This record gives sequence, structure tokens and C-alpha cells, in this order.
Amino acid sequence: MKTDRCKGMRDLLPEDMAKFRRVEEVFRRCSSRWGYEEVRTPTLEYLHLFTAVGTLTPGMLGRVYSFLDWDGWSGERVVLRPEGTIPVARLYSENLSGLKTCRLSYVSNIFAFEETGKERRERWQCGVELIGPSQPSADAELVMLAAEVLNELGLGQPEIRLSHAGLIKALIAELGVDAAEQTHIFDQVLEGNIKALGEVDTGNAELKKAISFLLEVKGNSPGFIQNIKALLGDNLTRLEHALNDMTQIAECLDAAQCPYHIDVASGMGFEYYTGAMFQFHIAGKRIGGGGRYDDLISLVGGPHVPASGFALFAGQIIDLLQTGEPDMPRMLVQAGDNSVECQRSCSAIARSLREAGHIASLEHGGSDAGGYRWVITILGDNRLRLLDRPAGKESELKSADELLKALGAAE
Repeated sequence: MKTDRCKGMRDLLPEDMAKFRRVEEVFRRCSSRWGYEEVRTPTLEYLHLFTAVGTLTPGMLGRVYSFLDWDGWSGERVVLRPEGTIPVARLYSENLSGLKTCRLSYVSNIFAFEETGKERRERWQCGVELIGPSQPSADAELVMLAAEVLNELGLGQPEIRLSHAGLIKALIAELGVDAAEQTHIFDQVLEGNIKALGEVDTGNAELKKAISFLLEVKGNSPGFIQNIKALLGDNLTRLEHALNDMTQIAECLDAAQCPYHIDVASGMGFEYYTGAMFQFHIAGKRIGGGGRYDDLISLVGGPHVPASGFALFAGQIIDLLQTGEPDMPRMLVQAGDNSVECQRSCSAIARSLREAGHIASLEHGGSDAGGYRWVITILGDNRLRLLDRPAGKESELKSADELLKALGAAE
């Protein structure tokens, strides 16, 4: 009976893994240059980490994989890690809370149930968390780091969309609904239904006009935000702090010559976001996002400390990459006869090639040479035959040193 892989799961073939490792390597190199240090959190976390303090929206909680960590009838319910930031916040509160500023990075898988199996249930993220600084320049740092990673991967400058959780919350607060309804509307917005803001009945015509305006307009300069403030006037003063924050972030990005778009309607994210939110798009695909979450660490038991972060979606990124790292020419080392001496020479030559940085495989009983550029045959008496398969060129050499020189000259 044929056994297929689980719905929503993905096999990574050798070419996919080459791309995946390239994403990891570039991400780690860039984040390290900015001063971030790598951590790793467990795949299993207690469910109450994500439920006790309302850290995830109901829609997100409905997609977690949870089960009892069996210990008689007193077992705790645990989950497969559904996102990356909350576990890092827990790690910080348990181990690193004495540090004034903490820059942490991670590469990890997360899990989300999707009933059709058409979307991926296991997803890989490359993320960073900047814990301690509260200044808008810290948010701008994250945007610039993400852009640097994507540029170094050869994907070009991403489309960066800026929004603000504080702005959205302030708009919702103006609607005159109770706290529970405010949370419900905010959750819908974070899950991509920005229209939920405009669907609430309110007798305030000026407010409806302001909401409609903010959801439709887009801009790319601090002056654009100042124009929004002027158009809103003095009647919506609760929006002023968020607009000032966005202005300062925009000024930092302008100073760094990092392009962006201000788009309030792009505010997808997590319930724990309190400030700026940013989304990264390439070729029309959302390949990452992040935001400020100044209350999260205290919600998971740590001190009240400001923080922000982002995650890049490795699965989407490798789909956009043309190839992984350029392949080195592969070599197949084969014995000219079955003698023990010839086999030993094969092993020694292959080891010398690998030590010199080449990819060298030993032939075992008729290995297919189709994937190799070079075929090296051990003839005995320290003689070697080197075949350049694409060129159809063959030469005989007398030592491993001659072989290495010939390969160096050919490359």
C-alpha cells in the first residue's frame, strides 16, 4: 500500500534544502552583523503560555495542535509551537531578564492546523527579537535588517508596508463599543479582515469619514503622516501618539534610504502587538512581518520591558529563489580493479579531494556517473585517469598532487 505524506506537510528535496540552507546562512550572517545572538526554544510549550493572557487571537488558538502531556490524570496540556515570539519572550523572562538590551535571533518551525491540507501546517521562520529599546529607531532597525537579508538573498528590495496597532486600537476605541467588542474587532483586523472597522454602526459621521480615509490612503513619507493629522483635526486626539510614532519610524527609514509604504489596512499580526506593525512583500507574496509588543513579556511572567521583532517565512522565500548556492563540480572516484590496494588508493584520493574542498564520492558497484563532472579512475602504480565528462577529455596523471593541480587549472 502506498503511504503518502501527511496533508499540509512538505518534503524538502536536495534542491529545496540547498535553498533553505542558503536562507539560513544569509539570515544568520546578517543578524549576527547587527549584534543578534541565536537561541532555540522547545517545539513543545504549555498551552496556557498562549491562552492565559490572551496572547493569540481566537482564530489562531483554534488552529494550534494541542494534546495532554500524559502524567496520569494530572497531565498538562501542551502545544506544538504555534509561533516564534511568545516562546522567546518566555525564554527571556526565565533566563535573560537582567539584560538591559537583548538582541535574539532564531530559526524554528511552527505548526498551525489547516483542515483542507492545502496550506502548510508546518512552517519555518527566521526571526529576531529586539528587547529593551522603546524608541522608534529600534523598529526601524528591524525593518532595515529584514530588507538587508532579502537583498543579500538576491530577491531585491521588498515592499515594506507600515501600520500601527495603537492607531487601529484608537480608532476602535472611538467607535463607542464595549471592551469585549473592541477586542473582537481588533482580532478580526489582525487576521486580515480590515473591513471589520468600517462595518460597525456609529452615528459619528466624522469618525466614519476618518476611518474610511485611513483605510484607503497610502503614502511613503513623514510628511504624508503629518497631512493625515491635519486632515483629522483635533477631534481624534487618541490617534496622535500612534501617528507621531509612525512619523519617527518613517524619518529613520528615510534617513537610511529604506523605501516603505504607510498602509494602515496592512495591519495583520498578533493580538499582543501594541505599536508599529510591518509586512514584507516580494512579487505580491507576503514573506514576513513583525511589530512592537511592549506588554508581552510582562504577560508571560517577566518584567515590563518594551520589545519588538519580526519573522521571515523561509518556505515562501525558498519558493522565490531561483537556485541554492552554486553547485561545486562533483567527482566520482572509482577503482580500476578489485584489489585491496586499489580500494585503499580510492579512499586516500577521495579523502585528499575532500580535504582540498572538493565534493568526492566513492563508486560502489556501478554507481551512475551522470551527476558528476569528473570521473577519476585509480589504475594502480599511483596512476590516475581523469575524465572531464562534459568535454569528453581524458588525461592520465601520476599522483594526487598532479590531480589537484589539473583540477585547479580546469576550474
